[in-house]
Amino acid sequence: MDLGTATAAPGELARGYLDVTDLPTGTPERLPVIIAEGEEDGPTLWVTAAIHGDEVTGMAAALDVMDDRLPEELAGTVVCVPTLNPAGLRRTARTSYYHDEDPNRHFPDADAESTRPPTVQELIDERVYDRFADSADALLDLHTATVGSMPFVIRDRVLYGDRREEDEAEALADELAALVEALDLPVVNEYAAEEYTEQNLQRSTAGAALNEAGIPACTLELGSHSVVEEANRAAGVAAVYRAMVELGMLDAVPDRAAAPAIESPVDFAVKRHLGPHTDTAGVVRHRVDAGDAFEAGDPFADVMTPNGEHRTTVEVEHDGYVLGRWEGVAAYENDPLASLAVRDDGDLVVPRDPDEN
Repeated sequence: MDLGTATAAPGELARGYLDVTDLPTGTPERLPVIIAEGEEDGPTLWVTAAIHGDEVTGMAAALDVMDDRLPEELAGTVVCVPTLNPAGLRRTARTSYYHDEDPNRHFPDADAESTRPPTVQELIDERVYDRFADSADALLDLHTATVGSMPFVIRDRVLYGDRREEDEAEALADELAALVEALDLPVVNEYAAEEYTEQNLQRSTAGAALNEAGIPACTLELGSHSVVEEANRAAGVAAVYRAMVELGMLDAVPDRAAAPAIESPVDFAVKRHLGPHTDTAGVVRHRVDAGDAFEAGDPFADVMTPNGEHRTTVEVEHDGYVLGRWEGVAAYENDPLASLAVRDDGDLVVPRDPDEN
């Protein structure tokens, strides 16, 4: 297996770089690459991380997965790109400085339309996409979420329409379900199809791998950004190794990577949701923390004036649990107060165009 300057023979772990564009300063923009090539044939798993440059627990977990002992234990190949956004990493920021926009919304989508030439971020994402679309049997993209958030895995809905029949989408969803369940992290379904495409999430790393390339892929959220959180790093490493076991690449999770499973706080299916929203501006005092379960109508947060007067109590509108509280305490009208996992009764295989349903 080779990617950029990294070339691994069976039983080897190789490190190198993949050039993805040229910088105005005369040097290439290079993505770090690590390849573990097993001594036996098997699937190819891609592990990517830190497309948001400050999401460093994901990067640390990806690096630690690529242990020097892995090739001798492995059947197949693991391709790791521990940071997809070196420009963001350099300044400990979510975005790059190319255009200061989310780099995780520019992967290929055949249905996307634009009269403008692609930006450099679109070109970089397309070049990375071409590599994993040609070689990956599965992809795990490692992220982090809000400050103080809990680890979880996002399962995208599988879209069908002009380019994928419903039965093909069902088969892909079954492959994805097996991969996601093997991770032993709380599973949160992605937004419904209309909101999913409104947010361009089909053009995220995992979204494009799944819905454009047809590769089972998901996003692992491993706690807070900006600093490496050790417990969440360990949970991420163990989850990736569990995926390798599910794919038949390892016999078992190595003892060095053992970490307890993390259970969902509720026993029903959930989806991502931003809320509750406040209709009153002020200073927010949450009554909940990450991992807390709630029922519709429960008090969620109090909104105060800066001099301590109580303005309103915001109640939650759904059953579910808290993934993480929104950063900062200053709220304006209609601001969401948290990232939630709320009850989901929707289908996991859905038409891209809701009007087709």
